[in-house]
Amino acid sequence: MKKMLLLFLAAGQLITGGAQAPQNWTSAEMYQALLKLKVLGSVLYVAAHPDDENTRLITYLSKDKLYRTGYLSMTRGDGGQNLIGEEQGIELGLLRTQELLAARRIDGGEQFFTRAYDFGYSKNPEETFTKWDKEKILGDVVWVIRKFQPDIIVTRFPTTGEGGHGHHTASAILANEAFTAAADPNRFPEQLKYVTVWQAKRVLWNTFNFGGTNTTREDQFKVDVGGYNPLLGKSYGEIAAGSRSQHKSQGFGVPATRGESWEYFKATRGDQPAMDLLEGTEPGWKRITGSEAITGLLDSIISHFDLLHPERSVQGLVRLYSAINQLPDGNWKIQKLSEVQELITQCSGLFLDVTTTEQFAVQTDSLRVSFSFNNRLGTDAILEKVQLDDELDSVFNKALEKNRNFSFQKTVLVPAEKPITQPYWLANKMEEGYFTVTDQQKIGQPGADPAYKAVIRVKIYDHSFYFARRVKYKFTDPVKGELYWPLVVLPPAEFEFDAANTISINDSLTKAPLHFSTNLRRDTAEYQVRLNYPAHWHADRKEFTYKPWPGNRSNATSYSLVPRTKNRSFADTISVAVSKNNKPVYAGERKQIRYDHIPAIVYFKDAKANTVQIDLKIFGRKIGYITGAGDKVPEALEQMGYEVTILGDKELSKNNLSQFDAILTGIRAYNTHDWMNKHYDRLMKYVNEGGNLVVQYNTSNQIGPVLAKIGPYPFTITRTRVTDEKAAVTLLNPEHPVFNFPNKITGDDFMGWKQERSIYHAADTSGKFEKLIGMADPGEKSDNGSLLVARYGKGWFTYTGIVFFRELPAGVPGAYRLLANIIALNKKKGF
Repeated sequence: MKKMLLLFLAAGQLITGGAQAPQNWTSAEMYQALLKLKVLGSVLYVAAHPDDENTRLITYLSKDKLYRTGYLSMTRGDGGQNLIGEEQGIELGLLRTQELLAARRIDGGEQFFTRAYDFGYSKNPEETFTKWDKEKILGDVVWVIRKFQPDIIVTRFPTTGEGGHGHHTASAILANEAFTAAADPNRFPEQLKYVTVWQAKRVLWNTFNFGGTNTTREDQFKVDVGGYNPLLGKSYGEIAAGSRSQHKSQGFGVPATRGESWEYFKATRGDQPAMDLLEGTEPGWKRITGSEAITGLLDSIISHFDLLHPERSVQGLVRLYSAINQLPDGNWKIQKLSEVQELITQCSGLFLDVTTTEQFAVQTDSLRVSFSFNNRLGTDAILEKVQLDDELDSVFNKALEKNRNFSFQKTVLVPAEKPITQPYWLANKMEEGYFTVTDQQKIGQPGADPAYKAVIRVKIYDHSFYFARRVKYKFTDPVKGELYWPLVVLPPAEFEFDAANTISINDSLTKAPLHFSTNLRRDTAEYQVRLNYPAHWHADRKEFTYKPWPGNRSNATSYSLVPRTKNRSFADTISVAVSKNNKPVYAGERKQIRYDHIPAIVYFKDAKANTVQIDLKIFGRKIGYITGAGDKVPEALEQMGYEVTILGDKELSKNNLSQFDAILTGIRAYNTHDWMNKHYDRLMKYVNEGGNLVVQYNTSNQIGPVLAKIGPYPFTITRTRVTDEKAAVTLLNPEHPVFNFPNKITGDDFMGWKQERSIYHAADTSGKFEKLIGMADPGEKSDNGSLLVARYGKGWFTYTGIVFFRELPAGVPGAYRLLANIIALNKKKGF
């Protein structure tokens, strides 16, 4: 049992560890960790999305009160916007997951998630629960509570709607219901195989004053979280700013703050505290039976701690570890054993590194792994054993000499059955509102499982410890220096359609290029590839065989597809199935996401593409496109038959704009580019002389405020949006060219839209714009601000909040047709 506990602790190091360089603490951080060993209090913060969390409060709780502090985010932020790139949907969720983990590495919190998918803005919790499956996500919240066992739960938002977003309110409802359900053995009893029921003391709503809403009151319990920590050399506001600023995809960089900062709390379950957040709980060792000697051992270690020689505390920490290990089993025993073991590692200066020089390990190929150990401060340490999954098990019994490297390499075979490195929540087909995760013990886990893990057994002062390490890809960048990235297991070969959308315009033949490549150093196998396509399409062939040979590791083919049913607008899906030597293998390709502020992300996407049949006419050919915060509209325009020229600051200054039939601005272009201000006069001159300027949505909030003029006449950008992708659409002037030239727009063109209809509508403050579309979410008054057009001189100006940036990449035919008409506005004669 004790060996199983040690291995469990080692596995826990993998879950909380990230794919970054080994962490080395200062003596001050070691001393802070020693003080934390005396504290057995815990707080779970609950909200809906990455960036909803109160980083200042989390920092205060984890680094001043020294509580074990967690943040449970209902979603991974998949449905949000992206200020720094093109990632949307699950890719944005992967990016924002890593931003949250980067934030927690700074503020000291732990990170958890439910299976809920961020499907976009929701106006009320009722709508949210129609997609999330309330009972399923409630079970996830209960699971995290039972596993984390918080003394109190803190919600960012109330259950009464002041938080605005339906996801926000839903997160508070779930937290409050889970408070009771987690303590009830009749609720989610299948979880009790792994955890026990748990009753937190209270649920507190962390009231707020932002966005024009002030929910704080002086009769609420309040805490000053703005203190300064001399051990860390920073105030909690300074640390929290670094944490908050990791949400770079959302443009949430914030300044550091100093001085007092009050947080307010109102109880929504349990009693209201009067003197302390954890009032009525025991946040020390007294809560554990038989722990009387622990406090004395701790006091002795702390009082004798030498900042210049932390290794002198290691022997005492080993005795402390043994004493805690004799206590009754329980959550705090596991947690404190883990904390003591990490302190032993840090105080001894023990360096345990397991790396490769290759980023990828390929199924059925070999992998060379490097092991490097150093006992930097000369602790009594003996390397006993090294294990690497099921591929390596070596016994050493070698004393690790002071500050002497002990290194070796091993080559292992990557088995054919070794799973590819896919984030666990993407391994199965998801539902509309949540990911499909069947392994109960993975629910809540923040990141992907490591491709390979090493377990290193080291005897320190006659006690054997198991240290788990992710095997990482280590390399040196000539600019950034030494870097660690995740090691990724690849399939033997990869397959990908060249484009997400294969478009047949006016029943024309369309090509679906398929790229394939082998990842093996030597691959002589035959791959049988079969195309799966809907019956109302005709393909020139269904199957082909791919056989790589030296010098031809990659290749491509192209399927020719023609719709059997003519004169319609419709979207379908094609895919391929692959077998190797008559055995099914994975058919898909790796996708990579790279930003400097997070570890490299790799995930796998099945070889699928949309086949889009569109009855489409375009008028005009040359488009100028001013990119914004990142979208894939230019690629869609090219597939429609336009010639697209990307316009930046320099191009807008020098190019003859009259050559363009239309100029489009990408989403948030005026939010993200300060230089748009200086081109206002040129763009208005372009419109006045017969051009067509189409501005896609911008925001008017604190994320890159619009300071420039945008149109020829005044208008304001609101926060109005229509989140129901099936909301009824009214054409306010059916005879307008936008609905008639060159394509006839009908209600059918608004079928099959994804996630939402429109965001950040405009309000006409000049009376010069014509409002063309009316729509609203269920139960709301119709709003006419999603599509505004105006004549200016000989040309046209359009502002639209319609989410073309979502619908075009998703292959929605009606979005293509409507955008083509907007682009053709200045070509319709006599209007």
